[in-house]
Amino acid sequence: MTAPRRPKLAVWKLASCDGCQLSLLDCGDELLTLAGGVDVAHFLEASSRAVRGPYDLSLVEGSVTTPADAERIRTIRRSSRLLMTIGACATAGGIQALRDLADIDELAASVYPAPEMLDVLARSSPVAEHVMVDFELHGCPVDRHELLDAVGALLQGRRPAVNADSVCVECKLRGLVCVLVGYGVGCLGPVTHAGCGALCPAVGRGCYGCFGPKENPNTASLAAWLKAGGVPDDEIVRSFRAFTAGAPAFRREADDHDAPHD
Repeated sequence: MTAPRRPKLAVWKLASCDGCQLSLLDCGDELLTLAGGVDVAHFLEASSRAVRGPYDLSLVEGSVTTPADAERIRTIRRSSRLLMTIGACATAGGIQALRDLADIDELAASVYPAPEMLDVLARSSPVAEHVMVDFELHGCPVDRHELLDAVGALLQGRRPAVNADSVCVECKLRGLVCVLVGYGVGCLGPVTHAGCGALCPAVGRGCYGCFGPKENPNTASLAAWLKAGGVPDDEIVRSFRAFTAGAPAFRREADDHDAPHD
């Protein structure tokens, strides 16, 4: 009797630091269990084995920053039944999207001795601007438990049950004192997608927004609260221009405070 075919899983990297792939490798025994249920057909961070598609599920880390990236992600999409982007780079352009605020030619000339050799796009953009994405998993890096749950859910034909709350909910669940209200520390927790377990507030630091904006974030209200508390505009701008600077909600709020005021 022929054994049932195992789903084919592929993991891809574009412009990124590899942190989200390392989160998957850090799953230890859970990763071995996953590997036993799927055919890991392409995952060059873990193995030189590379099996041609089509693939049942592709995980994509990294932003699209070059014409080659743009062509490659289209090829990946064509060979993948499902495609999930993982991490801030793939979902929001990553920290490298900060270069979108400047002239790319001027930046290249200031860094590279032969900038004419570069072939880059004007922007560092999320994967969803180039191809259809079936699910986005946020984080810098992604949470490994959410990653495993999402992979399992998609391969079983159901939508991942990823927490859609803000980091503030995670703070309350941990019984933490609000660093924003209690200590006057600037914090993006009210507008940031949950998933990290409130790591930074747990050690007295404000949330840096690594997991990107939550659904329908009221960034204007938070920025007004921060400003009323004495946080200057340039610090508000820096807060929203970090790991997920390219996320539309954060980008708009930063631009509003970066614009000249009468």
